[in-house]
Amino acid sequence: MLSLILAAGKGTRMKSNLPKVLHLVNGKTMLEVVMDNTKVFGDNLVILGHKKELILEKYPDINYVVQEQQLGTGHAILIAKEKIKNYSEVLITYADGPLLKKDTISQMIAKFNNESLDSVMLSSVVDDPTNYGRLIKDGENVLEIKEEIDATLEEKKINEINVGVYLFKTSALLSVIDKLDNNNKKNEYYLTDVIKLLNQNNYKTKSIILNDKNEMLGVNSKKELSYASSILRQRKLDKLMSDGVIIIDPMSTYIEEDVEIGMDTTIYPQTIIQGKTKIGSNSTIYSSRIIESNIGNNVVIDNSVIEYSNIESNVTIGPYAHLRPNANLKENVHIGNFVEIKNSTIENSTKIGHLSYIGDSIVGYNTNIGAGTITCNYDGHKKNKTFIGNNSFIGSNSILVAPVTLGNQVLTAAGSVITKDVDDKKLAFGRSRQVVLNRKDI
Repeated sequence: MLSLILAAGKGTRMKSNLPKVLHLVNGKTMLEVVMDNTKVFGDNLVILGHKKELILEKYPDINYVVQEQQLGTGHAILIAKEKIKNYSEVLITYADGPLLKKDTISQMIAKFNNESLDSVMLSSVVDDPTNYGRLIKDGENVLEIKEEIDATLEEKKINEINVGVYLFKTSALLSVIDKLDNNNKKNEYYLTDVIKLLNQNNYKTKSIILNDKNEMLGVNSKKELSYASSILRQRKLDKLMSDGVIIIDPMSTYIEEDVEIGMDTTIYPQTIIQGKTKIGSNSTIYSSRIIESNIGNNVVIDNSVIEYSNIESNVTIGPYAHLRPNANLKENVHIGNFVEIKNSTIENSTKIGHLSYIGDSIVGYNTNIGAGTITCNYDGHKKNKTFIGNNSFIGSNSILVAPVTLGNQVLTAAGSVITKDVDDKKLAFGRSRQVVLNRKDI
């Protein structure tokens, strides 16, 4: 099956310099959401037009054709004929319709196959069908789609409307597509006219009425974008909770579609989890932001920011810690308040309790980093490495000027500035001697 995704429109109501289909809904572009939903059924073909170069910059490997002039949905099918003919079925949907579910597409395919139909379309029953195309039916068979402007008074009372998603037998579609004309006020070729043409040529079309009316939403404005994102987010939260994740307050929790979280992990309010983050079981996240990171089991993260990092099991972080890209924490590590770690590996059972910056470093196991310790990794020209061994104790307010290596079981005195390597089992001082004088003013 081929899924034809219409993404050529200008989207003027979105009022944005970005193509409409590149706007994000729950962390992914609308186009990507639709492509992900359809690719499980076969190949995708995207119809591009307005600002196609921006879409191709983000998705350079997609299969596409260009609709240089936007002359209607039917015209999009006409320009894709050569690629469509290689498939026995073609699904037609819209890149600005991210709420359409995979299950709904599966239902369309099942009805199409089980009843040997030539086309299946999605419809919805609404209280107010004004401005929508009405389905004109004979029993279950759809005869045509009548637009509001062309409908009779009796036809306007019909409340089953066209959603705009179709599954066609390719041979049937191609047999009538060239008969489309643009004899209308907009001089456009309408895909909706295909249904009438199919009926006139003895092809059979039936509809599936959506149970969830949200699936019919086409996003055309920032307000609708926000609404669509909230629906996708709630679906994600519902799925996580059904899989055993504890979410204290879903209304104040933001978790994107590709996030994976293990059973019995608890997510507290005001938490943001983004990208392809993975969190294990029995962890607790208090009001934090986590981006594209891997987190193990039994981890506690308290009011902290984690970016592109790897955290093994039984680690505690925060409050108010910041793990920047490529921070790697091994098991049983403790990272306390106001600690920043970047591009560094912290081995098992090491503790960095307070007010420290560890950058471009490797810190061994069971080492204690005292409050206020700074690795001075940048010399004004390049970043340099700091190595700290196992079972070492770095005194409070130590300044480690990279490149520098401290061995195993090293002790540095509080307030030291360390500029040279320190061998195993050594004590290093690097500070001025304390002088005590009598006060002359008392």
